[in-house]
Amino acid sequence: MQLRRKDVQTVEMQMGPMIDMVFLLLVFFMVTAKPIKQESEIDIGLPGTVSQEQSVDIPDEQRILIEGSGQVYLNDQPMDSPSSAQLPTLLKTLLRFKESADANKSEALVTIDAADDAKHQRIVDVMNAAAKAKITGITFADSSETGEDF
Repeated sequence: MQLRRKDVQTVEMQMGPMIDMVFLLLVFFMVTAKPIKQESEIDIGLPGTVSQEQSVDIPDEQRILIEGSGQVYLNDQPMDSPSSAQLPTLLKTLLRFKESADANKSEALVTIDAADDAKHQRIVDVMNAAAKAKITGITFADSSETGEDF
């Protein structure tokens, strides 16, 4: 007996569609991939400093007292003479205070406490000094709040 050989069909893989699918997948992943951010230096903002000739303890808020005689006190320290309209010592101190507040990224606050008999012009002189120092956070205190009488 003789065995007959059946016609054996060979199975072939179609390479054309397979290559098409590989390129489609490659393009899909290239389009949907997100680029990786490279590491960079981290910006760190350190508080600044103001150069001073001598160390001065400056509180967060400056309190300016104006007496009826025209004498101006900044945190209980007398500033300039009662007749000085420009108030250069007060202006210099307020400028340093503003620089320090800006370096610490905080708001410079000033409270003006005028006596009941203080002249309006003297209050305007103090406000002008604060404006020259570019201080905008100005408030007024009532003498009854402090408990002091001038």
